[in-house]
Amino acid sequence: MNNSIKTDDVIFNFFKQIVDEKDDTKCLELGKNWIHAMETNLASMETNLNGADKLKHKDDIQSNRDHLDSLKIKNSAELREYATQCMIEIMNHKSQQ
Repeated sequence: MNNSIKTDDVIFNFFKQIVDEKDDTKCLELGKNWIHAMETNLASMETNLNGADKLKHKDDIQSNRDHLDSLKIKNSAELREYATQCMIEIMNHKSQQ
């Protein structure tokens, strides 16, 4: 539980950097870095799944990939809005614990 809170804090702070970045180019770079990190995590998780679990989670993995692909075409304002919504979700999740 404590570990998940720390993870949420790290993710929240990364989204906060995206939201707070006033330079559009830097904002896009932060967004692309986040997308790349999530793609790397997703690939690692998929590699660690065995055959049955890989099949079980195939649709979820593809859905996550599609979601990340959709973020790649967003401009800086859209990325800031996305990051803001993610921060709100993290805060809501923490308040429910």
